[in-house]
Amino acid sequence: MSQIFPETLRRLRAERGMTQQQLANLVFVDRSSVAHWENGRRVPDAMLLSRIAEALEVDVSVLLTASADKGDKKPCVILVDDEYIVLRGGLPILKETLPGAEVEGFLRSSDALAYARQNRVDMAFLDIEMGKVSGLALCRELLALHPRCNVVFLTAYMDYSFDAWSTGASGFLLKPLLPEKIRQQLTLLRYPVRGLE
Repeated sequence: MSQIFPETLRRLRAERGMTQQQLANLVFVDRSSVAHWENGRRVPDAMLLSRIAEALEVDVSVLLTASADKGDKKPCVILVDDEYIVLRGGLPILKETLPGAEVEGFLRSSDALAYARQNRVDMAFLDIEMGKVSGLALCRELLALHPRCNVVFLTAYMDYSFDAWSTGASGFLLKPLLPEKIRQQLTLLRYPVRGLE
C-alpha cells in the first residue's frame, strides 16, 4: 500500500474531525493500531480495512488510491516564529528559494497546528523558543500529524541543538534564514519532497 494508505487515512480522519481514539473505538482496535497505520508501520487486514472504510463513510477503494489532484498539489512549507520581524523577513526568502512550494507563516504554534490539521505539511521551519509552547513540542505534534514532514529548527542559540535532534527533526539552522542555507537543507531532507528540489 506504500504511503498512499497512511496519508489517505490520516486525511480522511482529520476531515471528519475524528481523533485516533475515536476511530479506534469504531473499528474495535486500540489507538496505537491507528497510529501505526497512519505512520505506515503496519497495514490492516481486509476485514479491518472494510471496518475503517465504513467508519469513515467511504468506499474501500478510496482508502487505497491517491486523490486525483494529489499530483497537482504544490508541496507545503510552513514557517513558525513568534517574532514578527523574523516571520516578515523569512517568508519572502522561503518563497523566493522554494518557488514551487506553497509557503505559509505563523506567529503562534496553535495557529500552525490548526493549519496542519487541515493541510498536509511537507516541510516546517520552526523557531525553538516560542513562549508557552516550544518548537520542540510543536515538532512532536506536527510529526504526529504528518510523520513524513521535514522539520528544520531555527534558533539564534546553539545550546538547543542536542534537544532538537531528539525530536526526529531533519535539520537545524542558525538564524537568519538565508537562501544558500535553505538550499543546503534541501539536500539533507529525511523525506525528499517533489517540487522542493
